[in-house]
Amino acid sequence: MSAPVSLEQIEDALVARLKQGLGRLAISVESYSGELDDLTPEVIRCFPAVWVTFGGITRSEKTKTSEKSIKASGQWVVMCAARNIRNHNAARQGGVGEVGAYQLVKAVRRLLQQQDLGLAIDYLQPGRVRTLYNTKLGHDAVSIFACEFSTAWIEHALENGHWPVDGRAADVVFVGNHGRKDLPDPDLLRIQLEHDLTPPGDGKPEATDIISLRS
Repeated sequence: MSAPVSLEQIEDALVARLKQGLGRLAISVESYSGELDDLTPEVIRCFPAVWVTFGGITRSEKTKTSEKSIKASGQWVVMCAARNIRNHNAARQGGVGEVGAYQLVKAVRRLLQQQDLGLAIDYLQPGRVRTLYNTKLGHDAVSIFACEFSTAWIEHALENGHWPVDGRAADVVFVGNHGRKDLPDPDLLRIQLEHDLTPPGDGKPEATDIISLRS
């Protein structure tokens, strides 16, 4: 079983695509690290800026193909920030040679919607765009919007009563944590086929084939 896509992979792929696509529209494109908790002059000097963060899993449901396969739907948020020393309209709308928050929002939605980022996820679907800040900080007018995107991916459940297994791609998160593990399944070395050529028989095979899988 191949490894399911991870939240880290999705976040990194979002940041990578936005960095490549936005170019000089943004000074900084990064995963969110609490920059908006305290809008310091150092943070504002990096505007126009874009941050990516996980918004949570919004739904989980069994797939139609397997009881152990779960389709998880999740949300990602891209925050677009711009500043201008003139006024709030300029911070939002930009101007000649100036990037405004509206331009960032349009560019981000253009770059991300209907993309799968080369991962095993559903195409990204654009959602709401919300105002986070329209404020004045010192000499700077600041405008920040949050753009929401949704997608879905497949997760695989453990067998009932079983535990993770070292070396299994889906269980890589447990490596080195000293939690309880199951032993790996033994290698399949041979297959024995028994043939009852004249059914209904007495339950005893009339011919047996043994296929060795060891090279």
